[in-house]
Amino acid sequence: MELLARKATVKAPAERFTGDVWLTMLTEGQAPSLLTAGLVRFTPCARTAWHRHAVGQTLHVAEGIGLVATRDGAVVVMRPGDTVFTPPGEWHWHGAAPDHFMAHLAMAEGTGDPAVPAVEWGEHVTEDEYRAAAAQAAV
Repeated sequence: MELLARKATVKAPAERFTGDVWLTMLTEGQAPSLLTAGLVRFTPCARTAWHRHAVGQTLHVAEGIGLVATRDGAVVVMRPGDTVFTPPGEWHWHGAAPDHFMAHLAMAEGTGDPAVPAVEWGEHVTEDEYRAAAAQAAV
């Protein structure tokens, strides 16, 4: 057994997030485990860029209200205690609902193959895409 050192909370990079987002990494897949997990805190309207995970991603909401949306237009509203799984290869984004902060645990596994990245990042979610998802979710 090992008590891992607490990692610093850092501002998430603007290349992958819109708005103010703070990230505390919990674990980063040390062999033989491939699990990466972090606590991600979003201010209202803050969100990830479009992205997909080679092995899928699990999100568990700790507080606040958030949204997850996919390229096909599906939108899920996440509330405290909710867990959402995005399957391998599904393009999606997630973030806080308008007028709400949101914090979630983000968990994903690596592929074990250095030639296959665990996550692929795309373009930023536009204001129109975000507003449409929020309107569809009625939050």
